[in-house]
Amino acid sequence: MDKEKIKTMFTGKRKIENLVVLLILSIIIVIAINYIWKDEKKNTNEEFQDKQKSEIVQVSSKVEESSLEEKLEKILSKISGVGEVKVLITYSESSTLIPIYDENKKTSNTTENDDSGGTRTIEETDNQKQVIYKENNDGSKEPVTQSIIQPKIEGAVVVAKGADNANVKAKIIQAIEAATGIATHKIQVFEMGG
Repeated sequence: MDKEKIKTMFTGKRKIENLVVLLILSIIIVIAINYIWKDEKKNTNEEFQDKQKSEIVQVSSKVEESSLEEKLEKILSKISGVGEVKVLITYSESSTLIPIYDENKKTSNTTENDDSGGTRTIEETDNQKQVIYKENNDGSKEPVTQSIIQPKIEGAVVVAKGADNANVKAKIIQAIEAATGIATHKIQVFEMGG
């Protein structure tokens, strides 16, 4: 562009129109930058939350499951009329271990002023979480747990000597229901074969 064309752009009536257009463009640019900035901050928060959820450790509940089955087998075999017993319990999922975290959280606020008198406050949060581990005697590491969410029991199958008797079968069902809290229609009891 020529210097004269630039001069004519900012003289007289054209000057006011051009300044208005320039002001509108500046406002649109500031709004766009703020929108993009908020979007990036939102994405960073979502990524952090996803990472936090994925850090909940899934643990095998085989030991707990077999322990409950063994306890039920011992107690059921003591019921009058019941001989040898085998119990199978089905679960909806495995146990979920919620570990304890070492958390470092830093927050900083920055206030910026632009030439047109606008003010923008920026808040930055840096949150770092790491699972705390304890070392076992054999050198292996396992997470220190805050809590363990036990899986939901879906059903039980019991095979027992003496289960052909209706009274014995009813006692077995009542005992399983009392110990596990599952509904009676989800408990199946069968006579053990020879």
